[in-house]
Amino acid sequence: MKNSIQLFFSILFLLFFVKCAKRASPTGGPKDSIPPRLINASPKLNTTFFDKDGFTLTFDEYVTLKDVNKQLIVSPPLSSTKYKVYPTTGASKKISLELSDSLMKNTTYTFNFGESIVDFNESNPAKYLTYTLSTGSTIDSLYVKGKITDAFEKETESFISVQLYPIDSSYNDSTIYTNKPLYVTSTLDTIIYRFQNLRAGKYNLIAIQDLAGNYLFDQSVDKIGFIEQPIELPKDSIINLSIFKERTNFYWDAPYFINDHHVALAYFGEYNNESFKMISEVPDSFEAIVTKNRETDSLDYWFKGAVLDSIKFELEIQDTLRIRTAFSKKEPVNDSLIIKKYTKGSLRLEENLELESNLPITKVDTTKIKVTNIDTLQISANLEVLKNFDRIRVDFEVLPSDKYEITLFPNALQDFWGRTHDTLVFKTTTRKKEDYGNIFLRVKHDSPYPIILELLKNKKIIRRNFNVISGNTYSFDLLDPGKYNVRLIEDANNNSKWDPGIYLEKIQPEKVIYYWKDIELRANWDMNETFNTNQNYPDPPKSEIASDSLQVPNNLK
Repeated sequence: MKNSIQLFFSILFLLFFVKCAKRASPTGGPKDSIPPRLINASPKLNTTFFDKDGFTLTFDEYVTLKDVNKQLIVSPPLSSTKYKVYPTTGASKKISLELSDSLMKNTTYTFNFGESIVDFNESNPAKYLTYTLSTGSTIDSLYVKGKITDAFEKETESFISVQLYPIDSSYNDSTIYTNKPLYVTSTLDTIIYRFQNLRAGKYNLIAIQDLAGNYLFDQSVDKIGFIEQPIELPKDSIINLSIFKERTNFYWDAPYFINDHHVALAYFGEYNNESFKMISEVPDSFEAIVTKNRETDSLDYWFKGAVLDSIKFELEIQDTLRIRTAFSKKEPVNDSLIIKKYTKGSLRLEENLELESNLPITKVDTTKIKVTNIDTLQISANLEVLKNFDRIRVDFEVLPSDKYEITLFPNALQDFWGRTHDTLVFKTTTRKKEDYGNIFLRVKHDSPYPIILELLKNKKIIRRNFNVISGNTYSFDLLDPGKYNVRLIEDANNNSKWDPGIYLEKIQPEKVIYYWKDIELRANWDMNETFNTNQNYPDPPKSEIASDSLQVPNNLK
């Protein structure tokens, strides 16, 4: 018995010893998630009568700079050539900004570092750290804040520049094209902006997607948001803005030859049937046809019945009729008639097959087409040239779960010059109705304007509806399974399209409202949804806003 007890304790001791001796990898402790903390500023924050050539910020750990050229916002704006931020590489407990030019007198400056200062080990950012100084006797203390949203797109892009222009004797509406603002801030990677340390007065407030980063509005590329009337501080403090891309002013570019029967009339902006005239002397046999290029901003001017070394056009440019001449090319681009199937994938029920041509089609012969189904039975079909002369509709009865072979014999299609094609064969199939789904959307929207409903998939318009429906229930039938969203447009001018605003005319864009959720559609499903624009969005998630992070630590004031 005694030996058994001794054996038991011996085994127990051995197991304990082995367990204690077992090796294990060190865990390294919890991951550092604490951002760097500012412990000193020299000169101190909110310094007045600032006359130094820069300032230094000291942190409680080693930090480094990340995307400082993009993240750092200086207001009033300073050119990046007027200052340098150190260290440019490596890590340090100090960040210094060195000024290479003097600042404006009696002005409060704000340096918002965004998320550019991060700790060296884990890249935790010191979010929206701000250094403020004044070259005068006081620190301006007024503020303006708000939200920036896109007037047309569901998602709003980040890093939108928000600008304030003082209303004085030198200001007019075109100032934003030529002069930099007095104050500037940015949404950085949010949709929230905040100006702080502003002085009292009247200002023009705008937001721009400043792609050039020059604090000027470039109408050809930048989105803009504005309010119709100036704001007044301290009266106005919360202002929301919607940004949009203006339609670029239409402007004819120089025409040019592509080959001996094809001239491109290039332009900038959006073409809305602006007139032009060919004014060269040509023989009576000369004929021309004009189509709109689907890939470039240009019209295609096709002609026959003449051999021309040059051709002249009369174009209206900046309210003046001007003559522009295109000269023939030494190495023209050869072309021959190419017909392809435009309809991709299987043929949708209740839709027509479409073909596309690289050259304008002006004549069709329905007797030269043969369409057979899955049983090789020939079915009746018609050909129709669509408006732009580059697409052809093949109209025949389309049934579910079928296969079709479309044969075009020579002369079924003829281009503008009377040329035709060889025998062409296209094949397509259809699916059964159960492979599709349907969306029934009841719309509740109070507005004096007609509405446009657009069904979107992957940001592409799948269906559009302009008609007022009795009962306000809109049907979108025979849809592919997938994720859809709905966009409602108030068509204020009743032109069946969304119109952006015009800054100089103080016209705001037409109102756009998105259905608050995606519609997940499955095959053989009917989705019934109610789009009530007055109760459209659930409570938005709480998100950090810039003003939450711009407070000055008490010990650094």
